[in-house]
Amino acid sequence: MYPLISIITPSYNTEKFIEDSIESVLSQSYIHWEMIIVDDCSTDNTMPIIEKYLKKDSRIKCIKNTKNLGVAQSRNKAIKSAKGSYIAFLDADDIWLAQKLEKQRSFMQEREVFMSYTAYDTIDETGRYISSFNVKKRLNYHDLLKTSSIGTLTMMYDVKQLGKLYFERIGHEDYVLKLQILKKIDYTEGITEALAKYRIHTTT
Repeated sequence: MYPLISIITPSYNTEKFIEDSIESVLSQSYIHWEMIIVDDCSTDNTMPIIEKYLKKDSRIKCIKNTKNLGVAQSRNKAIKSAKGSYIAFLDADDIWLAQKLEKQRSFMQEREVFMSYTAYDTIDETGRYISSFNVKKRLNYHDLLKTSSIGTLTMMYDVKQLGKLYFERIGHEDYVLKLQILKKIDYTEGITEALAKYRIHTTT
């Protein structure tokens, strides 16, 4: 049996990058996923690009905010509608490698862990490699208190074991969510192979 993975993607004015992000999901070797994009009232060409992909693949879904809610609430709307046994996160300007979901799902099942993460590379606005971010193989709550060392774009958690978990409307909401999860479990484990690309913006 192949469990469904729900991919949570907030988007706001990402016309330059969202196509690469969606294509990286379509390229996944693991095919049992749904991608829930929440457009937060984009004013550029983001929505026409999303609409093109909605027609192309029924696994891609879109929620359009009627007012700008910010990334935390946008992610929460997607999580609320998610149907997957696992929830993963991919912002609209980041990229996954093709084996990401398959390797991570297998890893979690084999290791019997309820949350996982991977190493990742950083890229610039043009997609050029900047650096690599390595990760420890295991982290607990106290480890994470010392440093926020889990990239949200690599994070995946088990909904059946942990339930749906939502972001608070505060600064560093990603970090707070990870701490909340690690209050529920003894530890989380990571894949030391880089399976994602995090985009660093140098201009606004």
